[in-house]
Amino acid sequence: MPETLVVDHGKVYVSEHLTSVCRRMGISIQPARLRTGRDKGPVERYFRTLREGLLEALPGYKGPDIHSRGERPESEAFFFLDELEEIIREWTAVAYHCRPHAGLVDPGVPGLRMSPAQMFEHGMARAGYIEVPRDRDLAFEFLPTQWRTIQHYGVEIGRRYNGPGLPRRGIRSPYGGPVKNGWPFQVDPDDVSRIYFRDPTSRAWHTLTWEHAPSARMPLSEEALAFARKLAAAKYRYPDDRLAVADLLERWNLGLGTTFAERRMALRISREQAALDLPQSETGSGMSHPSVRKALGRDAVQVTPHPPQAAVGDDDAAGLDALADEDDFYADALEDV
Repeated sequence: MPETLVVDHGKVYVSEHLTSVCRRMGISIQPARLRTGRDKGPVERYFRTLREGLLEALPGYKGPDIHSRGERPESEAFFFLDELEEIIREWTAVAYHCRPHAGLVDPGVPGLRMSPAQMFEHGMARAGYIEVPRDRDLAFEFLPTQWRTIQHYGVEIGRRYNGPGLPRRGIRSPYGGPVKNGWPFQVDPDDVSRIYFRDPTSRAWHTLTWEHAPSARMPLSEEALAFARKLAAAKYRYPDDRLAVADLLERWNLGLGTTFAERRMALRISREQAALDLPQSETGSGMSHPSVRKALGRDAVQVTPHPPQAAVGDDDAAGLDALADEDDFYADALEDV
């Protein structure tokens, strides 16, 4: 469990959601000084490495300012967030972790420079692997918390929820939250069909289902439900959530979701839906783009590059001394010992 979280002054980093999560998990928050990047130097340095090592080679790259972009980047290819995440993960695994890093040294072997992957193997060989048990329900702690009282029909958070594990009405809450006799419930804004409750005695998590969840048949975001209610209010005299959800699904299934807001909500919901278990393939994905393959070193034609110039900095020094083969890791380093 981390003890301290260093954050800058962006709204998302000092929000009530983040502070409440850290409070529940016993993590202190330390704000960085204004306009002092070295307070969180490793993260800022990695952003620069990522930008110069990968993002600049991708089509549609705009750069940090108008002097660092092409003439018409908006006319080039673009990537969805999941595609860009896949590209960054692949680059980190095959390029960044396999490149010598000036900050990774062994005091007992002067002059030896190791990549992050080799340093990890070196540490494993010396210290071994420590298996740390993880809580499988830890993700619930990161969801926004809503404080509500328990009624005879269940819990109401803009919608009514009920399910097994919910305390009986009349039991006094042991929490001193912002609501008198209120209980904490974890809510996922991208899927309001269910909420989560933790029993204060057994510490077990329970899932409470929305009364109209069977009508949705899929994850439904808070934004999409608000939009469905707005459409139903304009169409019916006495609308309800079941009717609103049914009309919204019919509208999207018929391809009538043509506005920008509807397309955005449909994309968010599609990401939450369980995808079919299909084999992974690079065909038709962002990984198949020529510039992506070039940035990841997957060109069909291998060209021998000129010796790279050592860059100023720590993890961008691509021209450091070559390392020994993995099978004979310390052969050259220990020659004169």
